[in-house]
Amino acid sequence: MMTLLYVTTKDKKEAQFVSKELLEAKLIACANIIDGMQSMYWWEGKIQSEEECILMLKTKKELVEKITDKVKALHSYDCPCVLELKVEGGNADYISWLNDALI
Repeated sequence: MMTLLYVTTKDKKEAQFVSKELLEAKLIACANIIDGMQSMYWWEGKIQSEEECILMLKTKKELVEKITDKVKALHSYDCPCVLELKVEGGNADYISWLNDALI
C-alpha cells in the first residue's frame, strides 16, 4: 500500500538534503518540496511563528518506520514532524512506477 509522508523542515536546503538521502536509499520514490510555508505552533510553552518548507514523500507503508528513523537522524529539529497520510487509490500506472522505484 502506498502512503504519503508530510514532513516539515527549517528551509529548502534541509528539505533537499533529506530528500536526496531518502531517494539514494530508495526509501522514497519521489519528494515534493513546497517552500515558503508559514507555520505557527506551540513549542516550549510559547507560540512560535517560522517559515518552513514542506516535504511530501511518496513511499510504501512498510517503509514508514525506516523513513521516520532516518528523518529523525538527519533533521535539525529535536522533534521533526513526520505524519503518515494513507493513499486510498490513484492512477494505477503511477502507483506501479512508485513501487518499482523503491526497495
